[in-house]
Amino acid sequence: MAALSIPMTAFRDGTPVPLVGFGTNAMKGVEGAAGIANALRAGYRLVDTAAQYGNEAAVGQGLVDSGVDRDEVLVTTKVAGGDQGREAARRGVEESARRLGLERIDIVLIHWPNPSRGLALETWRTLLDLREEGLIAHAGVSNFRREQLEELHAATGEWPEINQIQLSPALPRTEAVAFHAEHGILTQAWGPLGGREGLPAQFALRRVAAEHRVEPSQVSLRWAVDQGIIVIPKSTDPERQRRNASLDGVLLNDADRALLASLDLGEDAAWDSRTHEEW
Repeated sequence: MAALSIPMTAFRDGTPVPLVGFGTNAMKGVEGAAGIANALRAGYRLVDTAAQYGNEAAVGQGLVDSGVDRDEVLVTTKVAGGDQGREAARRGVEESARRLGLERIDIVLIHWPNPSRGLALETWRTLLDLREEGLIAHAGVSNFRREQLEELHAATGEWPEINQIQLSPALPRTEAVAFHAEHGILTQAWGPLGGREGLPAQFALRRVAAEHRVEPSQVSLRWAVDQGIIVIPKSTDPERQRRNASLDGVLLNDADRALLASLDLGEDAAWDSRTHEEW
């Protein structure tokens, strides 16, 4: 079976990043490790996990079981809300590395700003320290709004290298995407298939998929990838794993994009990290 051909973007330092990665939330234990290993063998080279998911050990095992060279894979994890702060974040990242079985983690994100704790800036400073020390290669955030990003930059002079946000054709987040691009921040989408928003059932999406004779999921992913947005769909099914990353034949035109734009629920439909917190 032919290896997947996945398009790339890059961090500010030139490090290549696949535009289609593999999400692992809820993939645990032996079955989770097997699903992750299969995705890597198929050609995925970006894997997303988090301390909060409770599956970092399974991700590490999947990486080993896949037989894929460690240096070919970018592994992302995230600092949990309860691990925010200077020393707590350091311990949290060190524990993530231990569970993953890695000497260095490729990408570490702050999972949520959690403004009630007031520790996001301290946590960001710690990630910058750990990047300097070599325990992590790239430092970023997840679910940060513009003003929250600006706070980090104002205090440290450093923009995150990536911001993972809730994004799909139902939540295109155009202002956030433009702001990220202006400051060299990669945009990564969680929930790119819009399941929380009921996107798969929408007529406009299904019509575009039918016209191209592909799955609605492939249309959603192609729509994001065309904008240079990284997506991390998840599936334990080998066929679906391959389909999610097989987007070369999905060529959207202006009429398709106009139809998909009608699905926009507006910024208020996205989880608001000024009030939504996860620990």
